[in-house]
Amino acid sequence: MSRIFRRSLSSFKRAPQSLPIAEDSAQFAAHLNNILPSLHFPPELAQRILTHGSHKAAIHGHNGRLSFVGRRVLESYYMLFLHSVARNQNQHDYEYLSSRALNTYLLGEHVAPRWSLGRVLRWTPTVSQDVLLAHKNVKKSSAKQPADVELENALTRNPGIVRSVGLYKVMGEAVQSVMGGVYHQFGGSVAHRLFHTRILPHILLPDKAEGVPVEFHHQALTICERMGGVDGNLLVQELASNRALPELELEAVEIVQPKRVATASA
Repeated sequence: MSRIFRRSLSSFKRAPQSLPIAEDSAQFAAHLNNILPSLHFPPELAQRILTHGSHKAAIHGHNGRLSFVGRRVLESYYMLFLHSVARNQNQHDYEYLSSRALNTYLLGEHVAPRWSLGRVLRWTPTVSQDVLLAHKNVKKSSAKQPADVELENALTRNPGIVRSVGLYKVMGEAVQSVMGGVYHQFGGSVAHRLFHTRILPHILLPDKAEGVPVEFHHQALTICERMGGVDGNLLVQELASNRALPELELEAVEIVQPKRVATASA
């Protein structure tokens, strides 16, 4: 288990509840602004993005709806990307390719750590004390340890428990929530650039059965570089001569514009 995820399970040591809500919100916004420095997240939105429905603070708002939106946005951009690259190939099952690359667990394992979401996300693991003890190689102590210590100890000894705890799923939903929040607050063009520079390059996963198939890797990396790379400014407007939008989207613009003009003149 990676050091980031050990820390993220320790992030289970959440911020003290005595902190004012405004201060909590500012901390969430600061984290998102730090990992995506060209954007400025409103504190209230950042707090919602980084609060899972399992946490007790979810009664004040959680990321469920944003995760739903983000999941659909990711699927849309990925489908457009696949179709623009493999438009003349009929053997691809887009639904299967989407589930293979955009699986929630996969996003939680390969994208969330790069954004250090485990350090700030508020969530409650779906794991009982019995499960934790079953994965400890020590006898039950008479002195009861705090839940977060038990959890971290169990995960350190047996990383395989990660899925039963729900870590990757929750972190994957947080990635989807960030995408949904960006789409909501900053628009589709920024979300599109976020997908191609901060998400797609990290789910290529060469030599693995999951992730993006190898025949799409070159085009994915080419688009990422054209958009400024993995650290590029998400708000930069590209020149018409150097746009990295898939050909399908460019053609869609060219097709739609005459119709709008015709409608306007009618």
